Amino acid sequence: MTQSHSRRRILLAAGAALATPFLVRPAAAQQSRTEPLITLPGDITHGDQATITRVRTARPLVALTFDDGPHPSLTPQLLDILAARQIRVTFYVIGSRVVRQPELTRRIALAGHEIGNHTWSHPSLSGLGDAAILSELDRTTQAVFDAVGRPPVTMRPPYGNLSGRQRLMVHRERNLPTVLWSVDPQDWRRPGASVVTSRIVNAAHPGGVILAHDIQSGTVNAMPATLDALLARGYQFVTMSELIGWPRWNQRRIRLAARAS
Repeated sequence: MTQSHSRRRILLAAGAALATPFLVRPAAAQQSRTEPLITLPGDITHGDQATITRVRTARPLVALTFDDGPHPSLTPQLLDILAARQIRVTFYVIGSRVVRQPELTRRIALAGHEIGNHTWSHPSLSGLGDAAILSELDRTTQAVFDAVGRPPVTMRPPYGNLSGRQRLMVHRERNLPTVLWSVDPQDWRRPGASVVTSRIVNAAHPGGVILAHDIQSGTVNAMPATLDALLARGYQFVTMSELIGWPRWNQRRIRLAARAS
């Protein structure tokens, strides 16, 4: 389930392309892009939020994201749909489901998709203390790393519930920017596949972050028509890292670091 949120200004440093989450560090330096796809004003470590809702770009790029999986039957169907169109997306996974579906999680990564952190048990984080928030994220980071050998580099709070102070805390303590969305079809309400398609296609825009859920059969059923319509309109699908301007997640050499005692 999600709830609507007003647009939030992106606050991301130009040097953030080399940022990595807490407990991880790059094993090799990444080359910076000579021609950035996007412009990211401001500084993620200052201001009242550390949030990505959309990205400013004139190019027809969109990041399609799926929350709450992996689902044992629906996620494989979705992966087949994406593979048929050679589209890469980002899955914001729940840690407790990752440990129950490690092979499926590996399949997601091997297909070239990105995996983001959607907490361990899907609580409303805004009502938790900092230590509890970090525990939810850390357990999921470890679960994803154990499954695929690479940790998430962005996080999405369940329901979008995370205060500005908490988002800054998460970035400060774990180097994880909070990713929200700019296109929300409210598919969790189960409006039907055709409605999900119409809402996504009509609201899509360059630099948009599209929210969806791969635990909803109506959403998965909506994807062929949705993807084909967006492709017909000239949109290119990229992962969250690619939309931000970072190196592709599955091409980064990132390993867990020792926890501080």
